[in-house]
Amino acid sequence: MDALAGLLDGPRARGAFLLRLVLDPPWSLRIQDRAPLTLLLAERGGAWIVPDRAEPVRLRPGDIAVVRGPEPYTIADDPATEPRIVIHPGELSTTPDGRELCEDMTLGVRTWGDGPDGSAVLISGTYQLDGEVSRRLLAALPQVLVLPADAWRSPLPALLAEEIGREEPGQEVVLDRLLDLLLIAVLRAWFSRPEAGAPAWYRAQGDPVVGRALRLLDEDPARPWTVALLAGETGLSRAALARRFTELVGEPPMAYLTGRRLALAADLLREPDATVGAVARRVGYGSAFALSTAFKRERGVSPQEHRAGVGAGRR
Repeated sequence: MDALAGLLDGPRARGAFLLRLVLDPPWSLRIQDRAPLTLLLAERGGAWIVPDRAEPVRLRPGDIAVVRGPEPYTIADDPATEPRIVIHPGELSTTPDGRELCEDMTLGVRTWGDGPDGSAVLISGTYQLDGEVSRRLLAALPQVLVLPADAWRSPLPALLAEEIGREEPGQEVVLDRLLDLLLIAVLRAWFSRPEAGAPAWYRAQGDPVVGRALRLLDEDPARPWTVALLAGETGLSRAALARRFTELVGEPPMAYLTGRRLALAADLLREPDATVGAVARRVGYGSAFALSTAFKRERGVSPQEHRAGVGAGRR
């Protein structure tokens, strides 16, 4: 598995919040649900995404945006439109003064808004829990990225638009997997673009030596790696590999490996039957204690606290 595949292998929606929004101007939604990641598809009309601490971003028909949380932001027909709907955690929507709107604006299966013929139609897919998208992936993304409609081709947006209004057995699982696939396809296309500002470890994959070292670490993080062992696998001296790896990736090989192991552990700990000891063995730590020590030092919470969601919202 290459480094990009390892990164994109993380998204695992579990009962994602998927909704078709049908709106008439002037409209504005204040999003403060603290979700780690949301995907927005402009099916008809367009929208503006307005982060609190960045410039507004235009979303044209057919464009797809990925918005990284948990910071709040606004989606509107115009950046100047004041919010009239607030989206809270737990799929709750209210007016700015707190009156609930969920029932008032329901238009059918996973469809919500002003009326069936609204001029703006957006599809929103929200990953609601930390752990559904890996921390390493979130750290590689800007708060808002937009993939223009003419920048790629994929049948997935049309398929999601078709499936979102269906109510059949297993439909929630179908939509979760479609959301995962669409997010992965969008990010793969995004990282290939010059303006993406891909992280150093991604750019380093093109180097014949460091790229091989990254693949070795990503494919088998549980192996008892040392710089000397990695250097032997790549054909360089220990000092030359350490220098070249640090220069291109931005951190030494063993620091990269630690981050990779802990990111993998964080995802594995979300599995219902996983124990800290079993996860430790799968990611290359000799004991549950060793993993717990490294995890607490790096993330500020223990593996058990992470599993319970105590660290939700920490970045």
